[in-house]
Amino acid sequence: MDSITVRSPFDGRELAQIKVSDIADVDKALDLARDVYENQDKWLAKYERVAILEKTVQIMSSRIEELTLIAASEGGKPYIDSKVEVERAINGVKLAIEHMGVFEGKEIAMGHTKSSANRIAYTMKEPIGVVAAISAFNHPLNLAVHQTVPAIAVGSPVIIKPSETTPMSAINFVEILYEAGLPRPWCQVLVCHREAAQYLATSPKIDYLTFIGSSAVGWYLNSQVAPGTRVGLEHGGVAPVIVEPDANMQELIPALAKGGFYHAGQVCVSVQRIYAHESVCDEVGQKLAEAAKKLIVGDPLDPKTEIGPLITHKEVDRVESWVNEAVEGGAKVLCGGKRISESCFEATILLNPAPDAKVSQAEVFGPVVCIYSYSDIHEAFKSANSLAFSFQAAVFTKNIDTALLAVKRLNATAVMVNDHTAFRVDWMPFGGAKASGLGMGGIPYSMHEMSQEKLMVIKSSVL
Repeated sequence: MDSITVRSPFDGRELAQIKVSDIADVDKALDLARDVYENQDKWLAKYERVAILEKTVQIMSSRIEELTLIAASEGGKPYIDSKVEVERAINGVKLAIEHMGVFEGKEIAMGHTKSSANRIAYTMKEPIGVVAAISAFNHPLNLAVHQTVPAIAVGSPVIIKPSETTPMSAINFVEILYEAGLPRPWCQVLVCHREAAQYLATSPKIDYLTFIGSSAVGWYLNSQVAPGTRVGLEHGGVAPVIVEPDANMQELIPALAKGGFYHAGQVCVSVQRIYAHESVCDEVGQKLAEAAKKLIVGDPLDPKTEIGPLITHKEVDRVESWVNEAVEGGAKVLCGGKRISESCFEATILLNPAPDAKVSQAEVFGPVVCIYSYSDIHEAFKSANSLAFSFQAAVFTKNIDTALLAVKRLNATAVMVNDHTAFRVDWMPFGGAKASGLGMGGIPYSMHEMSQEKLMVIKSSVL
């Protein structure tokens, strides 16, 4: 039996041995899912789905500490932030239950032309079909919830393939769903290598693919899916922030420190490019560096830790090489700049890296924030919009006109005013455009993506 060893990204200790599924296992899972979807006698009634998800909330709420330790151990996100992730995951299940009560179709107007007279029409929501979910490592529990629970809520069977580096949270969550009463065909978890994962994602037996991870892999899979498969992609954002001279320095520094170094920068909307007006650029750099130097880097299971390890040693090597390239190209290191160990990298702030440096062009996905000086806000907009990414952005200013101008001009799917780019609540729309992704996430939006509308038109002489 093929298996993988799950290890702590911090110290390499073994956490679990996990069976690896092959293409034959994927086929079995797909057939189980298709069987329950294609036979409507096997569908779960809405009240049954509600009861299962309510029981899931109860079980998760009784195991917050256990879920926190699993997520922190396998993913390296600090204990304090992993606990927040668990609480978000529980709330995500609650949001799905709440949205089921307002998830409905609508009347389509008839009778305003002679050809549509004597008719009444309504749309109704139906499950889209079998959902394949390929997940990422950085939020191992919350992403599992976001990619499976909306499908279950709308009545679509789902198969989730978690990251090979962090499969334990997803496996454990699916077991909780079973414990809550969900029949196994409605949610299955497969840990598999790339070939089997691609087979799952491109199978004509699926109707919807939700992918969170590398843009290269996501866009490739999007080009390979079977005809008619709906796709949702969530990639990175290289998030820009604009700081105007009138910004509240006491508020923006802690916000940018949190948004830039949360989970060691391994977040798709992590603060990466800060464009600070030349009159405040030095002050922003100095104060942000002071805040970054105080952040505690180390063991994610220590409640005092604020920055944990990167997910693999290879990622530390990559971040180190990108920082070195930027420094050789003229960037000034305001703090950090070096690896602490095989698994951890210092909280790093670079001033004015070259526009063509990797840290200026691509998603670092590490604890590195870049600051650039500008003299005119339109120049800042141009720089912020210069990349092929469009996700979350931010502006710090006290001027309402400047804030509204930034919201209008920044090429982003969401613009935060006086807050960092990593802000998110799970009922808001969340997703990238251009190279950053396709479709919208967020519990209610994913429920919409994982369902389809059917129109019913009734003709009657009494209407």
